[in-house]
Amino acid sequence: MAWWRRSEPSDFPKGDEGSGSLDSFRFDLTPKNSRVRIRLAGSDPHQDLLRTLVGEDVSTAGGQRTLEEERTDAPVQIRLFVDRRIVGPVGTVPRGLEGPVLDALSRLERAGKPQRIPVEIVETKQGLRVELLLGQVG
Repeated sequence: MAWWRRSEPSDFPKGDEGSGSLDSFRFDLTPKNSRVRIRLAGSDPHQDLLRTLVGEDVSTAGGQRTLEEERTDAPVQIRLFVDRRIVGPVGTVPRGLEGPVLDALSRLERAGKPQRIPVEIVETKQGLRVELLLGQVG
């Protein structure tokens, strides 16, 4: 990786810092294709909960940030909606990628759809991780 593309230091351990790239989005923060994903950071403490959700139909729960969260630049924590209940939080959107996630939620709200981004729980060498399927948000 080139030195000018290094990401900012993460508060999370290696393997749990999340992933994604702004290069996967157009200038208006819409995904370039249907395969665009963002992997959440900070999922290590939530492994037991994630294990129970593997194979379930899961999406994000919740909407826009509150004014207090905006004012303090708080990280965007993600909760999940499964079987008519909300669980979590299960992770945090990696720093710098909050814009595309919040924009996807805004697009859903403007379209009159529920503010739910599809989610996939994937198994990695470091454990279970939560991936937001932003490319599937219309």
